[in-house]
Amino acid sequence: MKRLLEGPEIVLAPGAPDSISARLVQAAGFPAVYMTGFGATASRLGMPDIGLLSQTEMTEHARNMTRAVSIPVIADADTGYGGPSNIDRTVHEYLQAGAAAIHLEDQAMPKRCGQLSGVRLLDVDSSVKRLRCALRARGSADMLIIGRTDALPAEGIEEAVRRARLYRDAGADLVFVDGVKKIHELEAVAAAVEGPKVVSIVDGNETARLTAVGLQELGFSLAFYAVTALFTATRATADALAHLRAAGTPACGPPQHTYEEFSRIVGADFHKELDDRFGG
Repeated sequence: MKRLLEGPEIVLAPGAPDSISARLVQAAGFPAVYMTGFGATASRLGMPDIGLLSQTEMTEHARNMTRAVSIPVIADADTGYGGPSNIDRTVHEYLQAGAAAIHLEDQAMPKRCGQLSGVRLLDVDSSVKRLRCALRARGSADMLIIGRTDALPAEGIEEAVRRARLYRDAGADLVFVDGVKKIHELEAVAAAVEGPKVVSIVDGNETARLTAVGLQELGFSLAFYAVTALFTATRATADALAHLRAAGTPACGPPQHTYEEFSRIVGADFHKELDDRFGG
């Protein structure tokens, strides 16, 4: 992940709600994948991202995803799931899971998706201390720590920029202002916050009109596309099921993978070769 960020181009990391989606991100040629908490909550519980998944569930989700792909996995670590001891454990659990990077946010629990209303913030001094705790727990390991602020929807652009700068000064490898929906907000963050920065592009927002080249020119190092795969998949599934219900057959419905194509995606050939060589 560090080598990718040192390269000349912005790193694009589409979001994956599950391990099969992560395999598709890798197969499409992207250099990294983002384990989105929004998607993880939807895929595991079928519920909104309002702080329902525990540390154990999230780190297990990350461990499964890192096993499924060989590209770096950047994982949502929410608020760290408690006080300093919880943060210390969270960092070590994600290290053991093989995450290449995690982001920690400055919301009060119960947290929620940064795109939703009703975000409540921790005070900034506590947030800086919690970030420093995570950095100490990380030690000399290669996993990157991203300092995320959700201050934009709660308190406005000036507070979001102030917090991003403080998290950068505290030692975060990258900073991330979440909740950006307008291009002028994105431009303001880019102009005011120096150093490596993360941007999250959410489908349906105005910022989705910006290309990767445009984001790079603004100075962003890493771009998440957290919900593109998830929203596309749920729309396609809904359409296929509606057709099946109406027609009584999947024939002539929306395009889908063949059985053989899907088998290749999940690596069936590898397991067949193992069984052929070593099975009974």
